[in-house]
Amino acid sequence: MKFEPFKVNKSHGTGEFKPEELRKLGKGVVFEKGVLVFHPENIEIGYNVYIGHYTILKGYYKNLMVIGDHTWIGQQCFLHSAGGLRIGRAVGIGPGVTILTSQHQVVDRDLPVYFSPLEFGEVILEDGCDIGAGSIILPGVTIHKGSIIGAGSVVTKDVPPYEIWAGVPARFIRKRGTLTINKGSS
Repeated sequence: MKFEPFKVNKSHGTGEFKPEELRKLGKGVVFEKGVLVFHPENIEIGYNVYIGHYTILKGYYKNLMVIGDHTWIGQQCFLHSAGGLRIGRAVGIGPGVTILTSQHQVVDRDLPVYFSPLEFGEVILEDGCDIGAGSIILPGVTIHKGSIIGAGSVVTKDVPPYEIWAGVPARFIRKRGTLTINKGSS
């Protein structure tokens, strides 16, 4: 195996931040204990957003992380935005969700993957979708409006609007129905 070019590891910092360091911050945002934020200057958060305990918002020196209004992010999530991350309005992200926006290209089997160049892919979570606990969203994926991802899924490709997907890799389960509320007679 080739070990050149040699990479020198360096710290990314502590992740400690002040809310005013964010590129944009709406009213009513809750940062629970232990939330870490990297590159806050490239992170925009709408209003009435909840960010759970020990979540990491891993901004990047280029590309943005945008989190829409009324979004709920559970505990111990890892959101990465090297390739760009856009989260719509009223999105639910369960505890322990990982969203990745870059990965190493596999170009030469004699070169350790770690030394291979990165490729970037923006992840988009459209309005009203829901990501189940422990799911992993891979680079370049769009989860369209109103879709649901089952807990523990690995999403490798785009999910159409109002569909339920689950599994490893995630696959189509069924379409979401509509709910008719019967108010009864008076």
